[in-house]
Amino acid sequence: MKKLVYLLAFIFAFFSCKNDSDVVVKPVRNAEPIRYGYGFRLNDFRVIEDSVRKDDTFGSIIQKENLNGKQVYDIIAQVKDSFNVRIMHLYKPYMMLLSKDKTRKLQYFIYKPDNRSYYVLDFNDSIVKASKKILPVTIKRRTIAGELNGSLSETLKNEGAAASLSSKLINVYKWSIDFFKSKQGDKFAVTFTERYINDTIYDGVDSLECAFFEYKGKRIYAFPFKQNAKDKIEYYDEEGKVLKNFFLKAPLKSINITSRFSKRRFHPVQKFFKAHKGTDYAAPHGTSIMSTANGVVELAGYTAGNGNHVKVKHDKTYATQYLHMSRILVRRGQRVRQGQIIGKVGSTGLATGPHVCYRFWKKGKQVDPLKIKLPNSTPMDPKNKPEYLNFIAPLKKELDSIAGVK
Repeated sequence: MKKLVYLLAFIFAFFSCKNDSDVVVKPVRNAEPIRYGYGFRLNDFRVIEDSVRKDDTFGSIIQKENLNGKQVYDIIAQVKDSFNVRIMHLYKPYMMLLSKDKTRKLQYFIYKPDNRSYYVLDFNDSIVKASKKILPVTIKRRTIAGELNGSLSETLKNEGAAASLSSKLINVYKWSIDFFKSKQGDKFAVTFTERYINDTIYDGVDSLECAFFEYKGKRIYAFPFKQNAKDKIEYYDEEGKVLKNFFLKAPLKSINITSRFSKRRFHPVQKFFKAHKGTDYAAPHGTSIMSTANGVVELAGYTAGNGNHVKVKHDKTYATQYLHMSRILVRRGQRVRQGQIIGKVGSTGLATGPHVCYRFWKKGKQVDPLKIKLPNSTPMDPKNKPEYLNFIAPLKKELDSIAGVK
């Protein structure tokens, strides 16, 4: 009976498989999974995967695969124009593909210096050839909107964003927003792009398209814009005002310099030569004095020499001081914005007439602001404003819509 069953099974199998197009190949148990990498079917090779270790060189790595010193020297000479063997850095991955036969001949050497590229060295011909492969990068656009819950970095992390996004936002808003003073529940929205290698491998934040943050009851927008082809991209608000703070050229609207920064100047009151570590701007009594940059009032008071004076700390590097005021209009610890009126021109202290002595501090040292390169941005040129407003209109509408802002 068993023989009859086997016979019938054989006959059925023979006639059902006589046409090749009808053959169904059943998966074989415990078969080796098919692997692909760097354009190769890796199952066809004996694969060695490793990373560059201390004291490794290209020569020392390939010499282990049955190559002598002269062969290694010749190989390096053959590929020197297309593969610099010195670019191999510690911990970077490499792969060697060897033949599966007894010879274990090295057929390909692959080195991956970064996520976006790799080198392939082909040993199959008499002359070794090297080529660089660039992986395709896909840019994907994404928008995150919500409310601050903890710090900015924590909130963005909870939304699945990379830490670099938080850094980019802080860099854009550092002159406008103190994120340490942001309140939980403040709304925000940000549209940005991310890079993906081969459409799957995440490669970080590419660019920041637009954003807004609520800060002290006001929405502060940020839109990137390049005024001219040679200019770098700056960020502006919805009205075209530059976000990155820059120092005003002077604390007064009208500039009339009567005495400059000098290591040796004859003092008009004390009647002897001494250093003058400031720039004097003459103006009528009572003229408004402006803070030249955002900051916090560090000093506000009177001394015999400086008269009524105010010192504003702008960040860890810069501070400015305004001397001889007739009136002080701010108090110590008060946050002031660029262009805000902090006092009135006078002649208190050692002064012969109404003026403001403007002093500039960098890293705790008084310097001449007219001779040092200061962090600044170019204000929006009026002729560029219509183009800018047209550019940001759909971006702002999208941000507001996603964030549920009316």
